[in-house]
Amino acid sequence: MAPRRLLLVGEGNFSFAAALSDTLDSSASLIATSLQHPADLAGDPVALENLRRLRQRGSEVRFGVDCTRLAHAFEPHDREFNRIYFNFPHCGRKAGVARNRELLAKFFQSCADVLAKEGEVHVALCRGQGGTPADIPQREWQNSWQVVAMAALGGFILSDVHPFSCEAVPGYKCTGYRSQAQSFHVEGALNHIFTQSLPFEGSQPRTFRIRLGDQWFSFTEPEALAGKLNRGFLEAPSHHPIKTINEKLIDELGRAFPLKRLKCSFPLLVQGSTSVLPPGICDKLSVFWISLHEDNSYSESLTPGITQDMEGTLVSFSELNLPGSPRRDDNEAAQDRLYGQAKVCLRPSLLVYGQTVIQAPDFLPDSLHVLSGPVFRKCHILPFTVPAFHETLFILGFNKNMKSSHLESLLDHLTGILDNLLTQTVPGGANMSISVEFVLQPNGEDYIIHVKPHNFGPGCTKDLIIGSVVTSATNITHKDQCFLFVSINLDLLAMLVWDISDWRILWTFDNRFLKNFVPRKIERFKSYSLYPPHYIHDISFWLHEKKGFDELEFHTVARAVSQETIISIQFLGRFQHPKTEQVSLCYRLIYQTCDKALSKQQAASMQSRFRKEIQQRLHVILR
Repeated sequence: MAPRRLLLVGEGNFSFAAALSDTLDSSASLIATSLQHPADLAGDPVALENLRRLRQRGSEVRFGVDCTRLAHAFEPHDREFNRIYFNFPHCGRKAGVARNRELLAKFFQSCADVLAKEGEVHVALCRGQGGTPADIPQREWQNSWQVVAMAALGGFILSDVHPFSCEAVPGYKCTGYRSQAQSFHVEGALNHIFTQSLPFEGSQPRTFRIRLGDQWFSFTEPEALAGKLNRGFLEAPSHHPIKTINEKLIDELGRAFPLKRLKCSFPLLVQGSTSVLPPGICDKLSVFWISLHEDNSYSESLTPGITQDMEGTLVSFSELNLPGSPRRDDNEAAQDRLYGQAKVCLRPSLLVYGQTVIQAPDFLPDSLHVLSGPVFRKCHILPFTVPAFHETLFILGFNKNMKSSHLESLLDHLTGILDNLLTQTVPGGANMSISVEFVLQPNGEDYIIHVKPHNFGPGCTKDLIIGSVVTSATNITHKDQCFLFVSINLDLLAMLVWDISDWRILWTFDNRFLKNFVPRKIERFKSYSLYPPHYIHDISFWLHEKKGFDELEFHTVARAVSQETIISIQFLGRFQHPKTEQVSLCYRLIYQTCDKALSKQQAASMQSRFRKEIQQRLHVILR
């Protein structure tokens, strides 16, 4: 491993650098820099002694280094620092918060040029300056330095924060701006640790190719689902928490019932009908419709990244029952007629395969058949509603006369298993009551599985719906047998078990997420992106006089344009013009990320694009 390289900027009397150098081993190198010049320190004996100590230990000292232009201070071969320190940055004298924010913003943008991969930026700030909830007391946002928002301009997220202790670096004496005698008040100061986040460009929609018979077709994943198709979280090599919770759930139920696991070789695409689903599961408006295009291109002519995506996709898709491919000599009208019939969508639930499973020759009555895989549904933007999640479906077939006993037995075992899983990370463990409730639906046959998320605090007041129990699937028939279907939303269950408050983090491409999880062990999740700032944008528009307004599509467009950074859409009001009777709607959008650096400028750019998109797609007139 290469020696650690440390860079200190904005040093005053170099006491921090000298103290830190005492703690380093021989493999680490330290470069201490200052905006000042040697002549500015000529009359400071403390600074001169610290410089002597640094040079004696082999540390490098540089003067006249501007921390907002670090790339100019170091040659390309001399960059790649593992850690950068900036203690108590300040523009000097009576500079206001705006100037100090600008200093931080330029500093972080400069750090991006010289920081090594997986490096850290440490910024110590006086009490209240950072503007995060870690400050006690916390300043009003507009009166703080907004350090997390400024860091986002350089692509950094706040990954940790802890008290700044002068005692931890014996000999360190904080000085004021340009080593002025008046020092900063460090009581209650905090050290903020920033790391680089993934760029937003990594979540663009991908194009997939599938083979249907002897014909190749291509389709583009819906923009609202960019990066969510074909992720393989449940596959053999995966160590994702969704797979862990699925395995635990299946293993526990397998101890109570004869169990048969089914390989999910069913296609992600199904022919466009949701009539096979029980009422309340999904409707035609909430599915993602897919347009297939004939594609005879060769994969060798495509870029390596796309080719890899296609190869992975072929594992997940199987042949669809589409109309026959038109011949080259068919006229255009015949082609339009044939392709118009081939209406397909991403599967909204594994229940669409219920009939196929029970009609299979190897289906065993009184055994629990298990099917797991990702499903996709359009939904409103709310904290615990997810457009893509992993579903596990348990299917139990039995004699109609045994329905009551089988249902009671399965629900009892499932309640015990869920109770045990949900108490593992809750303070107090099993002694704390966990509300797992099967709520009977109005039809008197089906149930919804409710869980009270105690560990999410007062902000989450409603019960979460983590699954359903379906006994009324009248379209699924098989001789004299009765069937029971239990559907579990693994994503929401994993959130509850590991105390993950944001479902979006489950889909991150950031490798730091999986590093939080120890195999075969359940511990509370620790986020590596703390206190992300939020940005509020309002939008109002006139509705088209003849075209209706689809609010679900409004939310779906918002997901796509914002790359899942909109966490809330609030309806503010409706206005009808007294003369023209034209109707106007007003909404408030709140932008906030869970794993990436989102700046105010990026949010504004997304909002601008959103305004353009809803004009084109929803035919509204902006106000």
